[in-house]
Amino acid sequence: MSDKEFQSLPKDERSPDDDKEDVILPHSPLPDGSAWRVLRKREGRIEIGLLRPPKEGEAIMGEIVRLKQRPGTPLYDVEVLYSSEFSRKRGPAQVSTPAYREGWERIWGKRKEAKGPEEGGTPFLPN
Repeated sequence: MSDKEFQSLPKDERSPDDDKEDVILPHSPLPDGSAWRVLRKREGRIEIGLLRPPKEGEAIMGEIVRLKQRPGTPLYDVEVLYSSEFSRKRGPAQVSTPAYREGWERIWGKRKEAKGPEEGGTPFLPN
């Protein structure tokens, strides 16, 4: 095999269908059997991930998919049934550090405590 076989084609040499294709190749189960490690090709890139069944009461941290095996191959076509907010987010996590909060307070001022009616504030309404 040559090195050329492992290089991806330049974007202008790929078929438009390459970017539309969404397939998964399961390659090995986790030691406890709770999930499968997978390779996924979609939108012209290769991703690694885990494929596990959803459990009632647990947050969905990715997508719920339907898989349809391609005849005669270990590949599965992917149909996304649900995509959680977590899976659509790109970039690093949004974290509020002490330095960030300090800068915010310098610009906008510290948060004022709510005053009750006896202090001249808005009356609290009972639930």
